[in-house]
Amino acid sequence: MGNIYGYGRISSCDQNGDRQLIAFRNHGVSDPNIYFDKMTGIHFDRPAYRRLVSLLTAGDLVFILSIDRLGRNYSEIQEQWRVLTKKIGVDICVMDMPLLDTRNGKDLIGTFISDVVLQVLSFVAENERKNIRERQAQGIAAAKARGVRFGRPPMKLPDGFYDAFQRHKEGELTWAASAAECGMKLSTFRYYAARIKIE
Repeated sequence: MGNIYGYGRISSCDQNGDRQLIAFRNHGVSDPNIYFDKMTGIHFDRPAYRRLVSLLTAGDLVFILSIDRLGRNYSEIQEQWRVLTKKIGVDICVMDMPLLDTRNGKDLIGTFISDVVLQVLSFVAENERKNIRERQAQGIAAAKARGVRFGRPPMKLPDGFYDAFQRHKEGELTWAASAAECGMKLSTFRYYAARIKIE
């Protein structure tokens, strides 16, 4: 029996990984052997995942709560599963899907079943990622249609900004003098001056 590890992932910092951590601990994974990434599941270029893979040796066991925590890219999930189980020789247990526990059913039928289940769940994981992105785009479009503005709120310009800008245009003030008169940084003054020209 090799070492026991847990791999978890959340997509963003505002998500919570506690559910995954609790599941790992309940399966006997010690905290030093838990590797966790806070980033997208589209690709596998993730620091914690890379560190974990570099430590794995044949006979180790890796717990994952669900296949979408491993990734959300159909072909990449298939490839990483092959690397882990065939090339390195570790076992993987997907905790919420008992059919994806490579410790069981190592015969031809068991392998076939787990391969089919893996393909279906990998497809579902990638499809859900696409659906999430589509829903986000629809939500943003709907918000914009309602007049919601995204990004940093516009800066309230100092009272003397337009006067200083006009005097600069007439050659009375340099850029630096105009910005100083408004109490603004030169780069900020130039930025808003350029926007006035565009608008």
